[in-house]
Amino acid sequence: MAGGGFIDEKGGARAAHYEYRITSYFIFACIVGSLGGSLFGYDLGVSGGVTSMDDFLKEFFPHVYRRSQEHHDETDYCKYEDQILTFFTSSLYYAALVITPVASRVTRNFGRRASILVGSVSFFAGGLVNAAAKNVAMLIVGRCLLGFGIGFGNQSVPLYLSEMAPAKIRGMVNQLFQLTTCLGILVANLIDYVFQNKHPWGWRLCLGLAALPASLMFVGGLFLPETPNSLVEQGKLGQARRVLEKVRGTPNVDAEFADLIDASKAAQAVKHPFRNLFKRKNRPQLIIGAFCIPAFQQLTGNNSILFYAPVIFRSLGFGADASLYSSVISNGALVLAALISMFLVDKFGRRKFFLEAGTEMIICMLPDMID
Repeated sequence: MAGGGFIDEKGGARAAHYEYRITSYFIFACIVGSLGGSLFGYDLGVSGGVTSMDDFLKEFFPHVYRRSQEHHDETDYCKYEDQILTFFTSSLYYAALVITPVASRVTRNFGRRASILVGSVSFFAGGLVNAAAKNVAMLIVGRCLLGFGIGFGNQSVPLYLSEMAPAKIRGMVNQLFQLTTCLGILVANLIDYVFQNKHPWGWRLCLGLAALPASLMFVGGLFLPETPNSLVEQGKLGQARRVLEKVRGTPNVDAEFADLIDASKAAQAVKHPFRNLFKRKNRPQLIIGAFCIPAFQQLTGNNSILFYAPVIFRSLGFGADASLYSSVISNGALVLAALISMFLVDKFGRRKFFLEAGTEMIICMLPDMID
């Protein structure tokens, strides 16, 4: 089951009869749903710029600020080394990791829309707490609330987009989450650059602006339809069919709706699904898909660079302005790559893009390996 496509001989034959039109209802659902990506990207990108701002360091980490102004033989990077400062940034992921099992249960039992709404409330609260922070503890609490929002949003939004998307353009719609994540990072860098010189409150505005898209996501989420897949899982077949007809813009949804029902029955027929994952026949897919690919993606260091780009550039000798607009340039490349993959993924397939990206990264890293 992948967004409702049940793959067997019968389902394959039915797929040829799927009908759809791009309706305003579908576009609205995609826009609101993809706001979760922009929130993830914004919170991912904003912290690096904020932690390099002098006003922020003076208020919460004065020892780091004093060290950053000193001139002696130690490297510039060591001047920003502080475990609590690092924890302020990384607590986002710790919180997301802890809350994900809870978010998964909410998504499964109460629907994708419920998780999106809970995530938006958590994002909103985290942005406000960070903007109003008076001490390091408030900063950490705010980041944890943002992390809870990511835990709910990052597993419900891609699933929501996938299940709402017509099969023929599912890859492109799925890429909306990646595109809005990259745009969120880029916007965060631009906001950091614009407001870094608004003394002494610029950093508060940068952190607090996360509440704006969270508000839009919550209000939009109140009007979002639940996905047909989730409604079928809950046994609400009549409502599921009505939503599917409205999203597809046609009453001719018999084939797709039949596949949704078959897929749901097949999923419910699997006893002890987690135990089934660890069976010998499923181990290669489990190891590669669930462990190796996500782990290697993180071990490339990409997310660390996104988190700490402004600090890294400053440690290389860049000034405050130069470090931030250098981050804007590098993250602009992310947006461009996401746009390219978004419009070509359904034509060339996921596997070819995966192989191309891996090859490109190897080529880019070869000079460092040789040095």
